[in-house]
Amino acid sequence: MKRGFLYFAVLALLTLQAACVFAQTVASPTVPAKVQPVAPENKSDAAPNSGLRHDLLIGAGDLLEVSLYGMPDFKTDARVNSEGQITLPMLGILGVEGLSVEQAETLIEHKLIEKGLFNNPHIIVFQKEYASQGISVAGEVQKPGIYPLLGSRKLYEVLSAAGGTTPKAGSYALITHRSNPEHSARVPLLTGAPESISNNITIEPGDTIFVSKAGVVYVVGDVRQPGGFIMENGNNITVLQAIALAQGIGPNPALNAARLIRKAPTGPKEIPLALNKILATQAPDLQLESEDIIFVPGSAGKSAAKRSAEAILQMATGIAIWRMP
Repeated sequence: MKRGFLYFAVLALLTLQAACVFAQTVASPTVPAKVQPVAPENKSDAAPNSGLRHDLLIGAGDLLEVSLYGMPDFKTDARVNSEGQITLPMLGILGVEGLSVEQAETLIEHKLIEKGLFNNPHIIVFQKEYASQGISVAGEVQKPGIYPLLGSRKLYEVLSAAGGTTPKAGSYALITHRSNPEHSARVPLLTGAPESISNNITIEPGDTIFVSKAGVVYVVGDVRQPGGFIMENGNNITVLQAIALAQGIGPNPALNAARLIRKAPTGPKEIPLALNKILATQAPDLQLESEDIIFVPGSAGKSAAKRSAEAILQMATGIAIWRMP
């Protein structure tokens, strides 16, 4: 009889302890929610991939996994809609766009406490998909696009991921930060070692990089090295300078039949170029504009001198681009 009574007493004591433990987690309407959350000392212990969290902000299209520490049944996936909101059981709609993962966790914990659902909840938010964290690279790069590079990166690292710049790349890039989309920073793209290091700025997820296009002038026809030549740092190039960059006139040029092809809103415009007089300093050395084409026909045949502007444009298409040191 005594043994049965003792067994019953032990069973009752264990039941009472279990009820006390449960009461510390699930809130009672009469108990104020003042208990501080009990959680692992470091949130990275609960979420192994949280090392990047401080660099990433939640945006539209991201997929979040929301779970309650210590309660496996409280776990759900939530996609951030176009208005920056997610829908969670028991809480309804919450706005999370622009928040870090830690801020979203704190927001959900506070909402659970405010509704009297839990006294000391510890929420874990894990970003399963980073739809809004890509770095956009456009302009004069080999492979323009959006690159899902998580965390902070350096400018040249991102440009390298885009295949590097094209031969027509200009001397600067425009950087638009996600945190300040109304303003763009102009960053020089220089080849010198000290300048390159100082201009290799930090790029954050959501930023946009636009590599400018340099002005190019083309010299085709009877010259020693036909090609396109970069107008470095926006500096103008004259006709004589362009001829010099093309290594000079060829062996049989028709100097009096040279032409300048200039793009206009109505189409290519042909301008007679008295190259023989310019070389003899008997005519002014004209300033060239970006995309101008100097055509020096050969004197061996009349057909070359009669080529149309469209045909000359085709000659300049795909020609080698030279960037002078």
